[in-house]
Amino acid sequence: MSTPGTTASVVTPGESALLGATVQPGGVNFCVYSRRATLIELLLFDDENAGQPSRTIPLHADKHRTYHYWHVFVSGLEPGQVYAYRAHGLFEPAQGLRFDGEKVLLDPYGIAVAVPKTYDRETAARSGDNAATAMKSVVAEPRRYDWEGDRPLKRPLVETVIYELHVRGFTRHPSSKVAPEKRGTYASLIDKIPYLKELGVTAVELLPVFQFDAQAAPTGLVNYWGYQPVSFFAPHNAYCSRGSALAVLDEFRDMVKALHRAGLEVILDVVFNHTAEGGIDGPTLCWRGLENGSYYILDGDKSRYADYSGCGNTLNANNPIMRRLIQDSLRYWVSEMHVDGFRFDLASILSREEKGRLLPNPPVLWDIESDPLLAGTKLIAEAWDAAGLYQVGNFVGDTWQEWNDRFRDDVRRFVRADNGSVPRVAARILGSPDIYGHEERTAEQSINFITCHDGFTLNDLVSYNHKHNEANGENNRDGSNDNLSWNCGVEGPTDDPAIEALRNRQVKNFFVLQLLAMGTPMLLMGDEVRRTQRGNNNAYCQDSEISWFDWTLLERHGDIHRFVKVLNGFRQRRDVVMEGRAHSLNSLLRSTRLEWHGVELGRPDWSEGSHSVAFTLRSLRARFLLHAMFNAYWNPLTFQLPPLPGGDREAWRRCIDTALQTPDDICLWRDASVVTQAKYEVQPRSVVLLALRLSETDG
Repeated sequence: MSTPGTTASVVTPGESALLGATVQPGGVNFCVYSRRATLIELLLFDDENAGQPSRTIPLHADKHRTYHYWHVFVSGLEPGQVYAYRAHGLFEPAQGLRFDGEKVLLDPYGIAVAVPKTYDRETAARSGDNAATAMKSVVAEPRRYDWEGDRPLKRPLVETVIYELHVRGFTRHPSSKVAPEKRGTYASLIDKIPYLKELGVTAVELLPVFQFDAQAAPTGLVNYWGYQPVSFFAPHNAYCSRGSALAVLDEFRDMVKALHRAGLEVILDVVFNHTAEGGIDGPTLCWRGLENGSYYILDGDKSRYADYSGCGNTLNANNPIMRRLIQDSLRYWVSEMHVDGFRFDLASILSREEKGRLLPNPPVLWDIESDPLLAGTKLIAEAWDAAGLYQVGNFVGDTWQEWNDRFRDDVRRFVRADNGSVPRVAARILGSPDIYGHEERTAEQSINFITCHDGFTLNDLVSYNHKHNEANGENNRDGSNDNLSWNCGVEGPTDDPAIEALRNRQVKNFFVLQLLAMGTPMLLMGDEVRRTQRGNNNAYCQDSEISWFDWTLLERHGDIHRFVKVLNGFRQRRDVVMEGRAHSLNSLLRSTRLEWHGVELGRPDWSEGSHSVAFTLRSLRARFLLHAMFNAYWNPLTFQLPPLPGGDREAWRRCIDTALQTPDDICLWRDASVVTQAKYEVQPRSVVLLALRLSETDG
């Protein structure tokens, strides 16, 4: 780390060409945007824990300002230099101006962040100097890394199975068998690559890894999920095992490189809808203190913030300055950090203009989609926001995928045996043509999920009728009350073997529906071993065993783990994958020979009280004939089986029956039992899949 403020340092006006802190021959160029500031000060610190800057460099408009960009070149500085800004100007909230010359501000384009031991969010929200307790930016040179030929993988969507995980929670539990110093870090994910490969997923979707404010949570708790960003460029340094503000850059890239070598893509959950600065009583950390009205959507009363995020503020995503920042951030993570895609939290906010109204063609979304550097990058939208804007099936753009919450809800209703659920679950199995059929897009546009970080885990979905969020300190008021769950007869854990067997069966039913439906499946970390959050459906503030992956469950629920592994293998053998190219949903439906049935062939029961359905499908390249039977009813049902093309010379093979014990519950075709009878009794609340191989392939 360099020593700032020496007499040898030379200060010159610098240039506005590059925002952020750019390492150049002989020193560092700093550039920051502020339209209405009257004076910007660059602060240089000896280290992240220094109580005061060792040098303050004033940037005056006559020398250091071009247009609305403030810039300076300081010789002698190197990567590792800790720095920040102060911005002076009017504090007139009624005019949307919130300059506070006492507050230390992060660089909006800083690519590394240092968090002092004394960091205090509350100090940044009160009047007075907060230099001793503020986060600071760190000069870094991202190009000083050997990628060894690595590139983003650009795996076809039709081959993709996403696994949503939390970097810290994945290996923080002592049972993870990761070295103590690496638990909960980027480095620990490298140790778990064999597990991810064996499970059969193809991409990890990481909960937010942009530097965030862990103190943005109720007293005594932490912001565990990370949806409180303080930077859009810097990786969260608490997930680094090496304890340095710069080491985190290399550790993150080491993780990406290792995952890529194993054929696994990296998708980031990104938050471009709000920041950790919160509402009018929140802290001044960065954007508010530099140019409040450019970065945020202000209310009609400009002293207040529009809140479409539910977090106190809303980013002004279609303002030119914020648009550029979002695009620059995405380009940085692809070009310098080699990530493969992004899931946009509350993405519908990016469709709003500066007064919150919906734009028919939001510039920021087309900026992202049309950027040649981002071509081939996976773009996934959570196509709603916290203020009621819902765009599932209608999100702007030609290449975006969408979290399909209707898949989640309709599959939950069917497995729970709700009335009227059969027609809806049939549509979900077919890739949701009622939602996406108006567009000529691939079936993989729909991200099919049943659980995610927000809500019950799969185990809790079959173990609790009600949320149990008391540990969050809000008297169980937080979190959704509508979970579409069923506890199978007992609330919470039980030693009753019959209830446990039913829960196991329901979990398998969910996995079959998710992984065999048309679309792109997304699994939640630990669902494959029935990870529980003890009924907590809003564990955003639980950095504890409530949220961590308990690896002892791998032995306890090894049957579920095996089931998911084999099911993922079965999915990857689908003809639509083997053909090697994607089809539009509509063309796929037109070319696929599918017949719906009930317990009698050709007579599906779409009535309100129906709880069962079956279909026969000739796979796309006519390699397999598949017959699936779904019984969500509480009694066994006997289904007629279709006659086979070759008559008595052929026989069905039972690949899946979720009512059977492992290993008979799921088998690849070559290992499956022969079914010779003309009918099959499907047990209560279970799924059966039969297959006939029509041509020689690796089954």
